Amino acid sequence: MGITMAEMKETTNIRKENKMGTMPIKRLLISMSLPMMISMMVQALYNVVDSIYVAQLSENALTGVTLAFPMQNLMIAVGSGTAVGINAMLSQSLGEKQFEHANKSANTGLLLAFFNFILFLLIGLFGAHAFIATQTSDPEILSYGSTYLTICCCLSFGVFCQITGERLLQSTGRTIYSMITQLTGAIINIILDPILIFGLLGFPRMGIAGAAAATVIGQIVAGAMSLVFNMKRNPDIVLSFHSFLHPKAWVVKRIYMVGVPSILMIAIGSVMTFLMNLILSVFETTATAVFGVYFKLQSFFFMPIFGLNNGLVPILAYNYGAKRKDRIDEALRTALIGAVSFMLIGTLIFWLLPEALLFLFNASDRMLFLGVPALRIISLGFPLAGACIIMSSVFQAFSESIYSLFVSAGRQMLVLIPVAWLLSRTGNVNMVWIAFPVAEGMSLLLSIIFFRKVYRKRVLEW
Repeated sequence: MGITMAEMKETTNIRKENKMGTMPIKRLLISMSLPMMISMMVQALYNVVDSIYVAQLSENALTGVTLAFPMQNLMIAVGSGTAVGINAMLSQSLGEKQFEHANKSANTGLLLAFFNFILFLLIGLFGAHAFIATQTSDPEILSYGSTYLTICCCLSFGVFCQITGERLLQSTGRTIYSMITQLTGAIINIILDPILIFGLLGFPRMGIAGAAAATVIGQIVAGAMSLVFNMKRNPDIVLSFHSFLHPKAWVVKRIYMVGVPSILMIAIGSVMTFLMNLILSVFETTATAVFGVYFKLQSFFFMPIFGLNNGLVPILAYNYGAKRKDRIDEALRTALIGAVSFMLIGTLIFWLLPEALLFLFNASDRMLFLGVPALRIISLGFPLAGACIIMSSVFQAFSESIYSLFVSAGRQMLVLIPVAWLLSRTGNVNMVWIAFPVAEGMSLLLSIIFFRKVYRKRVLEW
């Protein structure tokens, strides 16, 4: 029996227009971003709580975790960068109504997440101790750092599954489920931290290993939940074992055309923290601990902006596919105002309450002496960083992530590290912190130049 044109049209319209093409922009941006901002605030909270408990063990334990951070950040870089490529392809495919391409990107993305885990399993087994040893010769710090990093790498399948699954939910507008998975993982981590570190409720005292175990258990639970939500509550994509085992080369290529620049952009942060640890270690281990504390505290303000960015990218990608310039412009304007305003609040808090923030980490008098000026100086660049993060969403959404890489590389490797090294030659560790706002200023300048180029090419020339 033949199919009439009316029946074909009805079949085509079974999938309703996604809310990213119809909902008012301000409400859409809030609905897409607020759950992720909240969940990332909780993520930031558990990172801080983790370090607060570790600091109760000793300052050397805190320093060991700080030295492990560059490799942990590299892990996040590989997972998040791959997910950015998946996100961009999936959202744009949905905007263009190419649903089969959206399914291919989702299933291929999960397979890539598995390969990412295998890579870091090998690093955990054979490279964790050597990596920490490049940054310290103190046997206690070396023991703390290598123990923590080995556990995080060898059980990293949870974090890769979590990142990929949550980005699939975000790409299709199901941010409430993404928020639930992140909140659950973070809450589990926060609860388990004191139990496993200090041996409460009948559990053995695991020390630094307990902090790592709490982290990976939370990630594994969150990753499992994200997969269940995608299979049961995400009708825009279909996950299948057959598609998972039979990836298409062109899909992998398209994902990594966007994903590789994003991976490199975040990975540059790992190189930056590694080199900064080396610069600060010339002064004293307390300076390195202060740097670690700063990184934990700044996540309270940067993580929500990254949540805003994650909510903005699929909106821009979808409306780019649908050729809706008006919605793109309004989303960018709204996000930019929100990001800069929020980061100004962060600067104010760092200037007014530095001692209170440092006391959370059992700060010694020496740590206070070094930490107060550090927090105040570095936070001057927060508003500039907020604007840069929002502009980078355009590069990600329009498959021009190479510009994000240029901005990140320029800020961290061409300005931050060289300026920090030069200022360290003064013999005054407080001078090193000035490199941070200087680097953010250069980053803003590059972001504006590249933003105007991409916007003109992708939007104005339709």
